[in-house]
Amino acid sequence: MESLIFLVVLFVAASAYGFWYQRSRGKIKVSENRTQLITPLKIGAEFGEIATLLQFSSAFCTPCRATKALLGQVVQEFPGIKHIEIDAESNLELVRELNIKSTPTTLVIDRSGIEISRAVGAPRRSDVVATLNAIR
Repeated sequence: MESLIFLVVLFVAASAYGFWYQRSRGKIKVSENRTQLITPLKIGAEFGEIATLLQFSSAFCTPCRATKALLGQVVQEFPGIKHIEIDAESNLELVRELNIKSTPTTLVIDRSGIEISRAVGAPRRSDVVATLNAIR
């Protein structure tokens, strides 16, 4: 009987974690650290006139490919917004500096290089559009 109770508790805990994990992935959250300046020199590309979507990806990440396609489409609808993809594995120093924990992670950076928000996981199109509309 004790092992059955343990299995039920384990199942409930694992299910709760799974639901939390799924709901938290891809949500765009306002950045807590708005003091760190990201420069074009650090990322090796110029920023957009209004904002930049800075995506950290890895080679074998399927959600990274979907995120790249989504952000590429959204950027075409918003003049002055630029999408830059960075290979996380080749830029480990930058990954550590910006506290990137998993891929894909997308940072929304204003034209001065301040991180406005970030999405860990594949973001939803509606969230990206709402964030960009708020910036403009």
